[in-house]
Parts: sequence; structure tokens; C-alpha cells
Amino acid sequence: MSTPRSTPPRRRGRRPAGDDTRAALLDAARSVFAEHGYDRATVRAIAHRAGVDAAMVNHWFGGKQGLFAQAILHVPFDYRDLPALVTADGPDHVGENIVRTFVTLWDGAGGEVFVGLVRSVTTHEQALAVLKETLVNGIIGEVALIAAADRAELRAALCATQLVGLGMMRYVVGLEPVASAEVEQLVATIGPTLQRYLTGEPGPPG
Repeated sequence: MSTPRSTPPRRRGRRPAGDDTRAALLDAARSVFAEHGYDRATVRAIAHRAGVDAAMVNHWFGGKQGLFAQAILHVPFDYRDLPALVTADGPDHVGENIVRTFVTLWDGAGGEVFVGLVRSVTTHEQALAVLKETLVNGIIGEVALIAAADRAELRAALCATQLVGLGMMRYVVGLEPVASAEVEQLVATIGPTLQRYLTGEPGPPG
């Protein structure tokens, strides 16, 4: 009987400077930026979590700013397709479709990019710009233009308050039962509010 070959021991210590290092840094950065925001996150902490030398941050991303741009400022889905997607069923279903799409996409992305953005908006202008351009203007603003008969800007802003608040409670604060609620439960409870904002009477003319 032949002797089975022994499994080579797993390499311990820091990762080599390859593509796996870049991926490890991005994963670690999303976690650290989500926990601490841009200002309080350090290159050393990110590199330590990734199991690499801190010099690799400069090597792959040119520093903390470049790493933040790649890990957090690149939204992990193509938001340009979303307005057409959530309005495909007609104006009577946009509220529920927005909530379903918002939660499903951010749940699938782990929520860390959203948390990193929110924790950084007060200290990092680009984080604020990305949140406004992608969520408020790029998605909700376009949906309001398609679905609403008037006051699209007001309607989009009202919807944004609901969605950012939902994201804060689910991903940043972890407030129960919102944090662990099923997607369809959130659709059923929050969708009607967004529907009213978009196609109902949002308030007196301003």
C-alpha cells in the first residue's frame, strides 16, 4: 500500500505581494472603514487585518485615499440601471420596488460599503458626493422624474430620508427588528410610505 502524500503545511505570516494581497486589502478596508469611518481608520490597522505589510497599501493604491476610493467610493452595483428596473411595473409599484431593490442590493454587498460611506460623509467630501449622486440623484431622483407628476425634487428628497434612515438602522446601528427583518417585511411596511412620497400627495406646495 502506498503511503499517502502529506498535505503541505499552510504558509503562515504575511501574504505575498500579488493580486490576493490587493483583494485582501480591499476586504479589510471595507470592514475597517465601516467600523471607524475614513478619518479614524488607519493604514496600519487595515494592513494588519489583511495580514500584509502596510507598505502594500501604497504599492497597490497609492495610500489611504486611493484605497478608500476603491473599497468604498465604488458602489458595488451599477446604479444607472436601477431607475428603469424599479419603474418597470408601472407607477403603482415603485415604492415597494425601491425598498426591495435597496435592501436586496445592500444585503448582497454585506452592507459594509454603505456603512463606510455613512460613517465618512461628515469628514470626507467624496463620500458625501457619492451618497448624494448615487442614491439621491442617480437612483431616487430619476425614479421620481419617471413616476411623479410634479415636484420630483421634493419627492426624491423625502424618499431619500426614508432609505438613508433604513440603511442607518439596518447596517450601521443594527437596530432590531429592522436589522434582521426579512426583505419582504420591510417592503410591506416601508414601501407604502415611499409610494405616497412618489405618487401621492407629499405635502403642501413649497
